[in-house]
Amino acid sequence: MNRLHIDTCPLCGKSHFEKVMTCTDHYATNEPFDICRCVACGFLFTQDAPDESEIGRYYESPDYISHTDTRRGLANRLYHYVRQYMLRRKARLIKRCCGLSRGRLLDIGTGTGYFPHFMQERGWRVSAIEKSPQARAFAHEHFDLEADAPEALDTYEAKSFDVVTLWHVMEHLQHLNETWERLYSILDDRGILVIAVPNPTSSDARHYKEMWAAYDVPRHLWHFTPAVMQQFGAKHGFILTERHPMPFDAFYVSMLSEKYRKSGVPFLKGMAEGAEAGLASLMKKERSSSMIYVFQKKVKA
Repeated sequence: MNRLHIDTCPLCGKSHFEKVMTCTDHYATNEPFDICRCVACGFLFTQDAPDESEIGRYYESPDYISHTDTRRGLANRLYHYVRQYMLRRKARLIKRCCGLSRGRLLDIGTGTGYFPHFMQERGWRVSAIEKSPQARAFAHEHFDLEADAPEALDTYEAKSFDVVTLWHVMEHLQHLNETWERLYSILDDRGILVIAVPNPTSSDARHYKEMWAAYDVPRHLWHFTPAVMQQFGAKHGFILTERHPMPFDAFYVSMLSEKYRKSGVPFLKGMAEGAEAGLASLMKKERSSSMIYVFQKKVKA
């Protein structure tokens, strides 16, 4: 198998790493994968994950919610209920941060298309990118949304979007620095970039350690702390303007983590831990299970 072996840190370029833990792919294969940390800047990453050409089979399951839209099981039904609330919250955040009621929006990693459809109904001119052909077909069938394949990112004109969003997508992208550069190019000078990613410094991550479901190896290649996310933005010409917690993520992640631990009542234990983690994030947003980061371009002279 071709592996993505990291020799130099994508953030700082240094080559001194330390192994932090070994996590298991509980979702698909039960294979172990090491998570390493750059000693110089603290960036966490999954070492020796399958290369982009071979990662596809690690997504193959009818339970991969973002792609198949399954509602089987209590946890999945809860996920979809919370998603409706989050769609409204995301729309309000975008309107406030960019100052537009409608404009040009690109959603990368759109999954089955709920978010771009929601924004399209509110008057936005929407483009979407999704890797999975099955998910693109779902979006077309249910929302009449024509999502592009990932290669389309290189075809968009410079400064062609007012808003670019990546909801739990950046952690999957192999070509990390190239993606950041491209995002800068296609975003209008007054536009905003919105990125949501899991937070490995969260209360639930500290509680579950290597069993934390949001490590999700090997699908998650990168594990962004708040400090690292700000550094990546600065490296590529962005200014971090806002950070927001996603407290509901702690419930779903905790339930999955309890399932992976083979707890007798994963739903109840996950709800309890999720509530505790959610309270911790209210007191300190940097402890939230996932974080939303809003960036603006630092326009080059």
